[in-house]
Amino acid sequence: MTSFDAIEIRRPDIASSYLALLAAQPGRPLALFAPRRVGKTHFLDHDLAPAARAAGLLPVYADLWLHKSAPLEALNHALEEALDDLQVPAGRLGKMAQTPVQRVTVLGNSVDLGPTPARRALPEAPALRLDALVTRLARQHKAAVLLMLDEVQTLGEAPDAAGLLASLRAVLHKRRSEVSAVFTGSSQEGLARLMNTAGAPMYQFAQMLDFPVLDDRYLRLLANHFHKVHPTRKLELAALREGFQRIGHKPGLMRDIIKAMSAEGITDVQRGITHYMQSPQQTALWRALLDSVEVFDQAVLTIIARGQAPMSQATLQALAAIPGARPTIAKVRASIEKLKRQGLLTRGATGSRIDDPLLAEFLATQGTPPPAR
Repeated sequence: MTSFDAIEIRRPDIASSYLALLAAQPGRPLALFAPRRVGKTHFLDHDLAPAARAAGLLPVYADLWLHKSAPLEALNHALEEALDDLQVPAGRLGKMAQTPVQRVTVLGNSVDLGPTPARRALPEAPALRLDALVTRLARQHKAAVLLMLDEVQTLGEAPDAAGLLASLRAVLHKRRSEVSAVFTGSSQEGLARLMNTAGAPMYQFAQMLDFPVLDDRYLRLLANHFHKVHPTRKLELAALREGFQRIGHKPGLMRDIIKAMSAEGITDVQRGITHYMQSPQQTALWRALLDSVEVFDQAVLTIIARGQAPMSQATLQALAAIPGARPTIAKVRASIEKLKRQGLLTRGATGSRIDDPLLAEFLATQGTPPPAR
């Protein structure tokens, strides 16, 4: 290990357990919940995909969060790319190897030529295209496909969500011998609404599981490398564990904080987190994020970060200090729903909360809006 950035944790045992669950219940996907930035995508790419390949499956990944307006088209695009990779290997020689050869004579010399590989026509309708692509990909691969759909709750927010979800469920059920699926979601509320709403297309279709955050193994690796860089200094595991919890168990963020602590020679983890939060770079990022949100929504975020009841009379009076706000309970409720869709708020045990705990700390210290009395 040569740097903090080289530190990674592999979890093949969890990947194997997920594949075993899929094999035991053909046609029923797994839906993994965890907040953003705790390592779900890294796990899919570095643990689940290799385990799937070793088991003979063909993993296909699609991030639906990046294509909110057309998530089914995004999934179809990922399947088409995978089909292209199987039919036409990368590189000119690979393409030539897959091309049927025709022999012609040019100036007395024989030359081998072939037509450019072309994809067969597929249905235009996204739902039919999905069904056709899954079938063709499985046949081309000569084994089942594993769909890995990141941020699947996005499907529930798309236009014609019910139709999209019904199409996806139909394909996964109909082609259960040819395709399995793992969903991930960072909105517990959105994922639950997608999977547990009676009468909805995905009602009790997937098995919902909490995706486990990284444990002490990761923290020990960080501490060991810190000690390697600073032989006379140590980071206490208990302090790292407490700090990891404070930042929401985000491994990339924890690594960046420890790197900054190493550069400053800091060994107090809580102080290191606070120092990181107050850095000009992080403050600028948060201010840029808040600037992308309307002033009224910023105020609602700040109210929630302070632990105040967002729809109380006292809060409405505080929000009224914003010029032109004219707050009502309905307006605050609409703001909360919008902030959830933007990924800034999530549902906690006692109501809405800021998705990023450090952003919540930052907001709680801001001077606007006026505190509720």
